[in-house]
Amino acid sequence: MEKTELKDEKTKEVEVEEEQVVNPWEVSAKDGGKIDYDKLIDKFGCQRLDETLIQRVKRLTNREPHVFLRRGVFFAHRDFNDILDSYEKGEKFYLYTGRGPSSEALHLGHLIPFMFTKYLQDAFKVPLVIQLTDDEKCMWKNLSVEESQRLARENAKDIIACGFDVSKTFIFSDFDYVGGAFYKNMVKVAKCVTYNKVVGIFGFTGEDHIGKVSFPPIQAVPSFPSSFPHLFGNDNIRCLIPCAIDQDPYFRMTRDVAPRIGYHKPALIESSFFPALQGENGKMSASDPNSAIYVTDSAKEIKNKINRYAFSGGQDSIEKHRKYGANLEVDIPFKYLGFFLDDDKELDHIREEYGSGRMLTGEIKKRLVDVLTDLVERHRRAREAVTDEMVDAFMAVRPLPNMFN
Repeated sequence: MEKTELKDEKTKEVEVEEEQVVNPWEVSAKDGGKIDYDKLIDKFGCQRLDETLIQRVKRLTNREPHVFLRRGVFFAHRDFNDILDSYEKGEKFYLYTGRGPSSEALHLGHLIPFMFTKYLQDAFKVPLVIQLTDDEKCMWKNLSVEESQRLARENAKDIIACGFDVSKTFIFSDFDYVGGAFYKNMVKVAKCVTYNKVVGIFGFTGEDHIGKVSFPPIQAVPSFPSSFPHLFGNDNIRCLIPCAIDQDPYFRMTRDVAPRIGYHKPALIESSFFPALQGENGKMSASDPNSAIYVTDSAKEIKNKINRYAFSGGQDSIEKHRKYGANLEVDIPFKYLGFFLDDDKELDHIREEYGSGRMLTGEIKKRLVDVLTDLVERHRRAREAVTDEMVDAFMAVRPLPNMFN
């Protein structure tokens, strides 16, 4: 039996924040350490994504689970089993994910939810809505409305370059789309969440402007199909949200409200954070260009960043490395290969060779440079092919007649 989503919310948040802070705007661990994901699962009240569910996905979709599933990048969920139950019965669902457009280019950490969502769309043959929260970034990052809107369209090109199917995908910016049925749902949600509750969930203070306090319903209501009458009409179908676990507070709030206003609780499948080059102490930072590999980086820049900044778990001399091997728990090149090297056998081989000391730090960094250069170059070519007309097509308010085929 599931506990009430927001029971003792403020107490839970305070307990988490004693040692680590994980919310939509800040991710940090105590004394610069690692994020404790087991503690997050316990405090947030979500469930661990286990092998039984992964094998069930494989059986239902008749395809190999994505590398992010196989290797635990997406590691937690809320009601994903219910989504699979519905799918097995022939019932429909849709996907919802998003992006807060605060920078010109995406880094690899930003790509992860879109790469995984693309897999889910293809595997389950379902429609997808992608929210660009240009209004949020205007309020939090002190960007002008016009600059936020420009960045939203630029980021949309990177998202489209991930390969989404235009016949099954609707991308919208809040500044352009909010109104009508979407706004009605926002008001319904807002009436159900007290000021004290939203402060307990998100930690707002008296210094925050009212725009921040009013934003959570905007991110909540894409979870409800009636927010998109041009897509779903009156069908009250279920929603699955792939996202990083720092977005969980929004959807704890949403799940608490949903049954009270006649909707299914959205299901979530949640990822860990992609670590910074300097070490696994949170997520990559757009404010520090040397903490991240960007999709605009050249091959030379990628090589330089990996060689100079990627934290190594190797020993400080060849002799000691040959004797003791690398510490794979802290080695960033190995962790990055765990995200982006598709070949399980090769990754196992590297784990054995590097962990035992037979492979040197320079060798694993060289392999990572090759993998990331190929990934970024493929993305660059795909993005160059995305025209303004293609962006307009994805963002046009129109039916998607083949969205479940």
